[in-house]
Amino acid sequence: MSGVLVLVAGPSGAGKDTLIRLARERLHQDPRFVFVRRVITRPGDAGGEDHESATPEEFARQAAAGAFVLSWEAHGLCYGVPSSVETDLAEGRIAVVNVSRGVIAEATQLYPNSRVVIITAPVEMLAARLAARGREPASEHQARLARPDAVLTAQSRPIHVSNDGRPEAGAEALIAILRQCLPQEPKFPPETQSRTQSTLPAASGGPSPKVETTT
Repeated sequence: MSGVLVLVAGPSGAGKDTLIRLARERLHQDPRFVFVRRVITRPGDAGGEDHESATPEEFARQAAAGAFVLSWEAHGLCYGVPSSVETDLAEGRIAVVNVSRGVIAEATQLYPNSRVVIITAPVEMLAARLAARGREPASEHQARLARPDAVLTAQSRPIHVSNDGRPEAGAEALIAILRQCLPQEPKFPPETQSRTQSTLPAASGGPSPKVETTT
């Protein structure tokens, strides 16, 4: 596959949904980027990310039918990354998806060309954000904060983004990483470029215009 799967992960309250949303708003007109909509066993009006809601029974049926390339359970919910992402990757797009830290090893094995972005923030900021968003009962906050970090191998090449300031600054850092995933234009050394220069025959009485081929 010529595309790149960008796996965005981090602890609850790090601001992953916010940074992904801001990046999507900036890049939504660029067809080279796609922001994957996950399937979650959470009501559609629960707030947070834009997701496809499913009951546990519906999720199980979809999983059994091979509808997900990645799936996991966390904090009483089921999450699935739809298999349609493989079409985006086959067409060379940069596909961005919010994933659990626990599936990064599996994901990087399935997609060796993937990139891992870990969003971080101080623990006191994580706690404040969990309380402010009000998406989960307060009794779940400590369990989310106490969840151990997944062990990331060197092969996953994680890039860390500290989201401890303005969300726009964190989003800019994420956007820069996404743009770095785009195919790079070949760059030729100066001596190669000089060989591409040619001189056209001079027009009557005028100097010879120089035409330079650039890539």
